[in-house]
Amino acid sequence: MVVLVEGLSAQLAGQHEMIASLGRRVKELEDRLAKNSRNSSKPPSSDPVKPKPKSLREKSGKKPGGQEGHPGRTLCLVESPDRVVIHTPAECEECGRSLVEAMALGYERRQVVDVPPLALEVTEHRAQRKRCRGCGLSITAPFPAEVSATVAYGSRVKALMVYLMEYQLLPYERTSEVLGDLFGERAPGVGTLHSALQRCFLELEGTEEAIKEGLSRARVSHFDETGLRVEGEGMWVHVASTPELTHYAAHEKRGAEAMKRIGILPSFSGVAVHDGLSGYRRVTERCLGHALCNAHHLRELRFVEEEHGQKWAGRMKALLLEIEEAVREEAACGRRTLRPERARKFEMRYGRLLEAGLAANPPPLRTGKRGRPKQSKGKNLVDRLDKHRSEVLRFMVDFRVPFDNNQAERDIRMVKVRQKVSGCFRTMEGAAMFCRIRGYISTVRKQGGNVLAALERVFVGDPFVPSLQS
Repeated sequence: MVVLVEGLSAQLAGQHEMIASLGRRVKELEDRLAKNSRNSSKPPSSDPVKPKPKSLREKSGKKPGGQEGHPGRTLCLVESPDRVVIHTPAECEECGRSLVEAMALGYERRQVVDVPPLALEVTEHRAQRKRCRGCGLSITAPFPAEVSATVAYGSRVKALMVYLMEYQLLPYERTSEVLGDLFGERAPGVGTLHSALQRCFLELEGTEEAIKEGLSRARVSHFDETGLRVEGEGMWVHVASTPELTHYAAHEKRGAEAMKRIGILPSFSGVAVHDGLSGYRRVTERCLGHALCNAHHLRELRFVEEEHGQKWAGRMKALLLEIEEAVREEAACGRRTLRPERARKFEMRYGRLLEAGLAANPPPLRTGKRGRPKQSKGKNLVDRLDKHRSEVLRFMVDFRVPFDNNQAERDIRMVKVRQKVSGCFRTMEGAAMFCRIRGYISTVRKQGGNVLAALERVFVGDPFVPSLQS
């Protein structure tokens, strides 16, 4: 009988442990299903059912559309039009008498803005040969650098090819069709388009190094990474950016190994804004400090509040937004940091909410298995907010540091759009060309340059030189 009772007790204990394990597993799966683009870092495209939009931003009270004082954009009459067409009334509308010989009393002006008919212009370069009267040697004049073949496309057409493919994200075939339709000529083939991209890529090597140097010296830089498929395999694109500079790089790894290979973070001496990936801390020996993206925290706090019913998360979310508004107010008054007494009050409230979060998310019980027991999402979040509280609140004590990492997220979004259009890159060379050229284009755009003109300068050996002040 004793043996039977002991056996049943052991069986019951095993069943209890199994039920607890299954309960944890069910909860984990429920949490996974409950995640969407509103309460986590998942992209909107992954939402199974599109959630009702619910922005974290507060209402500004402004009406939609252009605000009062906004300059607006509209076409205006020009004083010196390229062509003037005179329209003369033929006869009087009242009596029908001819007005051909009548004197004009004045006119009413209207202008139509259009483009002239598009056509390719062919320029023939002739290199003269001359004989030296002194030694008799025959000398031929050199051709310009961009005239490298018997017949070749010029810098403007090549710039347009790159513009359509790497800025407007058109595939090779559609780019060829567009150019054929625009100019009414035989469309350039895939090989010609690829050669233009390759030439642009090689010419921008020095410019890319200058952008990397500028990012390394920036007071605040933003960093992020996203998945990419190259040759059917998973890769990563890393972005480093400021409001003036952008750099992309593709690598097979996501963490510290890739960051060291890219070479910006090892020499970076400013404040690094990122989403908390551990690799950033392992390669920033000279870094002044780190700042974590609070947009990520707001989404995770929303998840813990809505799915786990923890009120501290909602109050923490409200506190972060309140601090952001306070920073905005004091920055508008010319301050560079919050007043010390106001900052201390915010820090005290932050600490009390962390205590509530730790109480609501106790450490998991050990099950006897090797290794650390798995923690809940809420426990991981509150631990991060506690351990890295100075990095979470760095935007409060240094107004140069933004509240979130939206700069890097906006810059890296085009990589996902490119992948959505093409599916993947066929070669690693194609991914590298896209990253370098797209970084150049983004930098030109940020600094107010004309993208098409900047690409044209690449093909004449004089690429746009970005300002490295940030």
